[in-house]
Amino acid sequence: MKNILVLGGTGTTGRRIARRLTAAGHLVRTASRNGGDLRLDLDDPATWAPALDGAGAVYLLEPEVRPGPDRQERIPGLVAEAVAAGVGRLVLLSAYGVGEAGDGHPLKAAEQAVRGSGVEWTVLRPGWFAQNFSESFWLSGVLAGTLALPTGDGRTPFVDAEDIAEVAAVSLTEDGHSGRTYQLTGPRAIDVAEAVDLIATATGRTVRHLDLEPEAFVDRMVAEGTPADFARLLTDLLVDVREGRGGEVSDGVERALGRPPRSFETYVAEAAAAGCWS
Repeated sequence: MKNILVLGGTGTTGRRIARRLTAAGHLVRTASRNGGDLRLDLDDPATWAPALDGAGAVYLLEPEVRPGPDRQERIPGLVAEAVAAGVGRLVLLSAYGVGEAGDGHPLKAAEQAVRGSGVEWTVLRPGWFAQNFSESFWLSGVLAGTLALPTGDGRTPFVDAEDIAEVAAVSLTEDGHSGRTYQLTGPRAIDVAEAVDLIATATGRTVRHLDLEPEAFVDRMVAEGTPADFARLLTDLLVDVREGRGGEVSDGVERALGRPPRSFETYVAEAAAAGCWS
């Protein structure tokens, strides 16, 4: 029996996918640079073949999107090796806007490699994760009571990572998703101020959004130790929100799952109940 290999198996989407697949009775192996069932380092091709051995389907993601030597070649190289090893289905976590991005974007090359692989493929293009508020980039700001981001009153339809994981899981295991690109968003667009207001109401915490000018945000990140090129990249992505890009609601979750996407309010209620902001 072939297994399903989940890259980034300890991360935001990977661990949720692995949990779903395991609960459904599938043989799952998680892989990451550190942790997981297997070690797979995209910078070390020697780790690829052992991880791919016995895999029939693979969930792929590129964890590093800032420019770097040979970064565009990592996922294409892994895709080629996966197909040669007998993998018959690939699901790629991409991102909003990759379709319009230039060829220098590492996820552009990853999408092209998956589409040209000759096996079944599905591409997922989610917007901003709701879980940024509770598990990663913005959690410290929420806990401190002030989330400082250069987003102004720009609105975006935050998508719940649970929805991303469910779409990935069905794409890895069920027919009908091959050759599809799913734009994944929440059901409505909100701004960061409304998002933190909902968190404040659910938790009883005082949380506010402080709008920063983009250059001030770059300077703050650099002062905190973020490399300047990466600080600029992240700021540009947030400025897209500020300027109204990426605010469209898409039907990808409903197309894939036959139900509407989870609301931001549902995400907040469950994250609060789980103690994410305690």
